[in-house]
Amino acid sequence: MSTQDNKSKIGSYLARYFPGHELREEEDIFALGFVNSMFAMQLVNYVEHEFGVVVENEDLELDNFRSIRALDAFVARKLKTATAAA
Repeated sequence: MSTQDNKSKIGSYLARYFPGHELREEEDIFALGFVNSMFAMQLVNYVEHEFGVVVENEDLELDNFRSIRALDAFVARKLKTATAAA
């Protein structure tokens, strides 16, 4: 799956929670005030289930989840690591 496909999936998922706001790839969803702790956990769950990756404790850094672009990069790193380990 391409990075653009992943960005599209992530953007579509986030758009459901931010109606009326056209979220750009680089926009910080935490700085915009869109995210609370409950949604942050939903986002982790979404990433794990949608992309088949395991989010480890050390992955739980805001920088991995701040934006569509950051989430895409995080997923790509996790998928690359999983492929290399297999």
